[in-house]
Amino acid sequence: MLIRLVGLVSIEHEAEPPRHLSSAQAQIALARLVLERSAGTGRDQLADTLWPQGLPDTWASALRSVVSRVRSFVTSAHQKPGETPLVAQSGRYLLHLPGDAVTDVETAEASVSEARQACREGAHAVALQLASGAVSNLRGAFLPAHEGEWVNTTRERIEAVRLSALELSSASAAALGNSHHALRYADEAVRRAPFRESAHRCRMTAHAAAGNRADALRVYQQLRELLSDELGIEPAPSTQTLYLDLLRQPDPAREAARAMAPYSGPAAVDPLLMSAYAPLLPPAA
Repeated sequence: MLIRLVGLVSIEHEAEPPRHLSSAQAQIALARLVLERSAGTGRDQLADTLWPQGLPDTWASALRSVVSRVRSFVTSAHQKPGETPLVAQSGRYLLHLPGDAVTDVETAEASVSEARQACREGAHAVALQLASGAVSNLRGAFLPAHEGEWVNTTRERIEAVRLSALELSSASAAALGNSHHALRYADEAVRRAPFRESAHRCRMTAHAAAGNRADALRVYQQLRELLSDELGIEPAPSTQTLYLDLLRQPDPAREAARAMAPYSGPAAVDPLLMSAYAPLLPPAA
């Protein structure tokens, strides 16, 4: 059973068509109950999530109505007659799901963690598969029509996972020589988080992997201007180190032109002149 909380809220069970939950308030309640199912959700906390601007006079009965909708929705996909997946106990709501039930959010979090480990081990193809899968799982917005402390906090949690997935996808694709996909993932990360330096570093690396060192250096200059103008700070040491490393790399176009040009160094002019250079040159390896 897969419960999707990002984009259209739904439950997917085996080969059956997805079941969608239409009620906006029931979607909010389901999201919190699912993500907090290990410990349960307090009745008051759930009510505050549904009505963040203040509880209505009849909030208790309204809450029961919302919970009833969630219970009916989950029961329809639970496929175990006689079981009640959502119960009230000691002022808390407890949601009991099958052992194989997962959510898109939790699946993406696990995939990002595994992708990060795969990157450390140099298994870039595995990392790309995991990280890009997490990106796909998190396409869409989380409860876009609703605001509130819990919703906003969860939205930030999901966005952090999404950004990590994009960066890992970019880094893995670059390591595999797929500069097109590396740049696409990095560009999306930068669009979503313009001040996130790690996303800009991915973008620099993607350009460099494509052989476009000038574009990589231009990304750094744009980032430096952005941070200076908006925040009055310099890029982080890790970003500056990457920039300096790129500066030290030979320019492919210049190296190619140099290789094609006839040699006109000192040895070609006069062997005696070349001997004068010898004391200034490093010893041969």
